[in-house]
Amino acid sequence: GGDTKHKPGDHVTEDEIAKSNRRVGSDGRKAESEPYPFYLTAWEEDKYVIGQANIELDEDGNIVNERNAARKAGEFINAHRDDIVYVDVSPKQLVSVAASLIPFLENDDANRALMGSNMQRQSVPLLRAESPYIGTGMEQVTARDSGAVVAARRDGVVDYVDSERIIVRADHNVDGTISREVTADIYTLTKFKRSNQNTCINQRPIVQIGERVSKAQVIADGPCTDRGELALGRNVLVAFMPWRGYNFEDAILVSERLVKDDYYTSIHIEELEIEARDTKLGPEEITRDIPNVGENMLRDLDESGIIRIGAQVKPGSILVGKVTPKGETQLTAEEKLLRAIFGEKAGDVKDASLVCPPGIDGTVVEVQVFTRKGQERDQRSLAIEEEEENRLRRDLEDEVRILREQRDARIYELFEGRKLASDLHVEREVRIPKNETITREMLAGLEPKALRKAQLAGARAADIIAEVKDFEERTERQIRILTDIYEEKIAKLRQGDELAPGVIKMVKVFIAMKRKLSVGDKMAGRHGNKGVIARILPEEDMPYLPDGTPVDIVLNPLGVPSRMNVGQILETHLGWAARVLGMHFATPVFDGATEPEIKQMIKRASSTLREHGLPEIVNESGKTVLYDGLSGEPFEQKVTVGYIYMLKLSHLVDDKIHARSIGPYSLITQQPLGGKAQFGGQRFGEMEVWALEAYGAAHILQELLTAKSDDVAGRSKIYEAIVKGEADFNPGVPESFNVLVRELQSLCLDVELIDKNAAVEVAEGDGTGRPVVATGGPAE
Repeated sequence: GGDTKHKPGDHVTEDEIAKSNRRVGSDGRKAESEPYPFYLTAWEEDKYVIGQANIELDEDGNIVNERNAARKAGEFINAHRDDIVYVDVSPKQLVSVAASLIPFLENDDANRALMGSNMQRQSVPLLRAESPYIGTGMEQVTARDSGAVVAARRDGVVDYVDSERIIVRADHNVDGTISREVTADIYTLTKFKRSNQNTCINQRPIVQIGERVSKAQVIADGPCTDRGELALGRNVLVAFMPWRGYNFEDAILVSERLVKDDYYTSIHIEELEIEARDTKLGPEEITRDIPNVGENMLRDLDESGIIRIGAQVKPGSILVGKVTPKGETQLTAEEKLLRAIFGEKAGDVKDASLVCPPGIDGTVVEVQVFTRKGQERDQRSLAIEEEEENRLRRDLEDEVRILREQRDARIYELFEGRKLASDLHVEREVRIPKNETITREMLAGLEPKALRKAQLAGARAADIIAEVKDFEERTERQIRILTDIYEEKIAKLRQGDELAPGVIKMVKVFIAMKRKLSVGDKMAGRHGNKGVIARILPEEDMPYLPDGTPVDIVLNPLGVPSRMNVGQILETHLGWAARVLGMHFATPVFDGATEPEIKQMIKRASSTLREHGLPEIVNESGKTVLYDGLSGEPFEQKVTVGYIYMLKLSHLVDDKIHARSIGPYSLITQQPLGGKAQFGGQRFGEMEVWALEAYGAAHILQELLTAKSDDVAGRSKIYEAIVKGEADFNPGVPESFNVLVRELQSLCLDVELIDKNAAVEVAEGDGTGRPVVATGGPAE
């Protein structure tokens, strides 16, 4: 209503708004405005004084306090309110996404907060996710933006739900206009797929048939989410106290209940693959017919030589049978006779099957077979292809069904409440008499084609029949397009795969394992409070509360003061109140619950327990008397008890444990390879050698540096001696010495090893080309 030069959407100062409003006076409409956020780069930000987001303002938006905390050019200052130019939009904008998920971040030391935000990324998706009692309000946003959950693309009604698919009948087009085309959105869920960290990606629906969903609403949970909220760990009852030295130096004591109730059980999926190649001696073959292998080892393989889904496997089990051609050797007369009688198959191939490696014990959950284009498919790959084809056809049938149902509903809508000019006959039977008002019951079971022949009475009759015809044609056109799309997908399935040169066939086997919590697993909270499980104690031996509840986990209180991550203690106190009151709290970064508020919540929790006739347990300072589970005696001091959110991290002891007897050796140095992946040994380095020297353990040292490392001849001699039952050992020359000599020779230093009077000497040339031999004294 005011006379102003500004249009809606313009950026204007508050002075100009006030001026416009004064000009309008009392009779006109006031200008409406909302604060406009400015985006400043780090360089632009340096020039201005910027106030904190939670600065105190009055109702007109003016700063209340004369002096306020602010920042300028990266420094924190105490600025006068007149100097403050900008104010932060949110306190969270200072920290990353991972850091914004840490409650009471402002009470944690920066180094520990860094560890906390990094360790959240290492958490393992658990079998049953549970959102934290104490969050920051960012859990929902993070889960939605991570892409791990399934969100509805547009508004609609859930038409069908099972563990693998959700079908939503959409109300609107993607651009927001009301849909005249009949549409269905099919969401295919990811089921038990392997992630790059070998953890399990699994999505489960959280909506029901008939439920209305809005755009961007979470309709299926992913790994690490609980009803659309990020859920990386579990809420557990914690006590901060030392317990018989088992939580010394960041070790953690946990209750057997957590193992029994699968609190921290996770599913891990290992991928193993094998290729059949074209070799110089002929092609390798994936088959069940493996030489010198008993039927017992082959019982889980199908006729193609590939393990069946659902088979239980352990180290040494054959997963995929493969034979590779052997070089032809001169055959004896007897072998020729045997080949003539029994066929020549067994002699010219050797077993090169894929066997289950050590440390993997689980169930086969998926098999993928890739065959080069033009190669004949085996039974297994045809069965997998057929299964995939059936899944695509089922999707097509559902989309077509929904299209036809919506078409029928629209046509019935047009006819309902109208009258016919003449009877409608279907197969010589009167289905709808003339001059009768058409009801939904009359239309039920009628094909829309039959309604084309109907002659409507009254105005707009021709228009309605034309609209019915148009609707039918449009639906059929959509069905044709959909069918073409799906046929294209099916044709692609049958094509064959692009494989590396020389590879005829490749098989991938996926094995799922359940990993329960075990001693040696790493756990952590969100405040950088990490530790390793030292003992899993029976439930009855754990310290227990006055009401008899045993605690789930015991942490060492010495891990708090020097680390300065007090956030974990505040989380413990508020977690207790949240559990008793049956609430979830959000305490945003720099804007969260204060100490008086936490105390208030603990009081509220205690009064709630009193009202229900239960003991208070925790006092105002968050402590209680704990009783020793072994003796039943109360501990001398009161103990801090509450609920804390703990994660299991992907450093699992089962993945790290490793042992080697003999295995692969390096080609150059002839020493064992390093690392678990190569089935290698442990390096006995310089400092370890010093340790043995300090003990004077000369024979152990000699054995380690020769036979157990790179004395090739010595290795076989020891084996020979063990077989014969002898116990003597004479070390030879380590291969690393030969490598050193070659290296020196490459630098034109003529170094030779001379054996004189059984004394080993190292000699260097004197320029004449003759070696200089050192005499006398023992060899060094």
